[in-house]
Amino acid sequence: MTPKTISEKEISHLSTTLKPISAQMNSWAEKSIFLKWGVLSRGKFHCLECTHSWKPESQSKPCEKYIKCTACQGRLKMQGCNQVHFREIEYCAVLDVCAGYQVVRIICSHKHMKKNTAPTYFHKEVMQHWINPKGEVRTMSLSTNVFSNVYDAWQYYSPLEIRPKDFQNSPKYRINPYKVFPQLKVLPVLKRNGFKTGFYNITPQILFTSLLKDSITETLLKSSQTSLLSYYLISHEQHIRENWQAVKTCLKYRYKIEDFRIWEDYIALLRWFKKDLSSVSLICPENLHEVHDKLVAKKRELQRKKYLLKMRAEIQQAQVLYTLEKKQFFGLRFSEGDITISVLENVSEFIEEGDTLKHCVFTNEYYKKKDSLLLSARIDNKPVETIEVSLSNMEVVQCRGIKNNKSKHHKVILNLMNRNLYQIYSRLKKEKRC
Repeated sequence: MTPKTISEKEISHLSTTLKPISAQMNSWAEKSIFLKWGVLSRGKFHCLECTHSWKPESQSKPCEKYIKCTACQGRLKMQGCNQVHFREIEYCAVLDVCAGYQVVRIICSHKHMKKNTAPTYFHKEVMQHWINPKGEVRTMSLSTNVFSNVYDAWQYYSPLEIRPKDFQNSPKYRINPYKVFPQLKVLPVLKRNGFKTGFYNITPQILFTSLLKDSITETLLKSSQTSLLSYYLISHEQHIRENWQAVKTCLKYRYKIEDFRIWEDYIALLRWFKKDLSSVSLICPENLHEVHDKLVAKKRELQRKKYLLKMRAEIQQAQVLYTLEKKQFFGLRFSEGDITISVLENVSEFIEEGDTLKHCVFTNEYYKKKDSLLLSARIDNKPVETIEVSLSNMEVVQCRGIKNNKSKHHKVILNLMNRNLYQIYSRLKKEKRC
């Protein structure tokens, strides 16, 4: 995109004045962000880090997920196949300051490995996030291959170009670097607002922009509520803002929230029952899950007894709106072994899901969430876990079984879901083009 405004032209010019990524930074990335790998081939272990090879000492060794190289003593993660070439891709970040801007430079690093050959590396700066003291951000990035199934298929030969303001809605903007180069250069205002050195699994550009313009982020960081801060910024839910008075009560009495999503659902239930939201005993329960489940059951019973006819009418109306908003995802289904994951296509299925798994997916009207897509993981057509996917972030928000607990199939379900997020993204992208 050709820079048009004064700020776009300024950022494009300043970008050319930045020092290139140094050999020291590349060397740090090679040592810090990559795993050490090994492979079992033709009855021998091969270390892809130091090229050493040796025979297993026992029959059980080949089955282990990690082994120790007998030469370099590195802890190797084992590849489960007889491939010849291997590649690992990771992101890291370098923080810089330029002309009053906080610059977050994102580097994509490749590690190429082959048996009996020392690994080789390739590093390329793929994005620059320019943040002014008001928290406004503009991004420069390389172009990507639009025909690829992945959103970060970079065209490494392309130049860094200024991107539109709505680039913040792109999944590329939310790429979280595995590590940040330890020699941090940050604006003084960020230090004043509470930033020290930690990112708490929050993408640097998201933490910085929020810290510069959002008093809630500043309060949470300065009060060392880092878990709550991560939830606030990573989940992109605005319930913390809506429940800010209740959150401040928790901060005041140093109440540790065990499960933020359950707590927010619990506060929503208290509001539905018109309870006193200034009461410490209600806001800070000793057993969160127990009181949450009691209110869910109570609300469900009231809905069934007093508003059955009204609920049926609402379901019919809600179904029309739900179909209109989510019809492009209907029919989406994928499976692995006995587990099948499919999109909930009818509002009545939300009732079945909530009744079977005893959670609040219907009670709290998740079918009305425009940014969420709800799916059901089933075995023998019986619900095992309900999955919520954020359509803006293209990530699994929550995956819960009976009484909001994880089922024994949780890891398999989560892995299957993450591997197929591209199908949801593909349908969403297709709908936007139409």
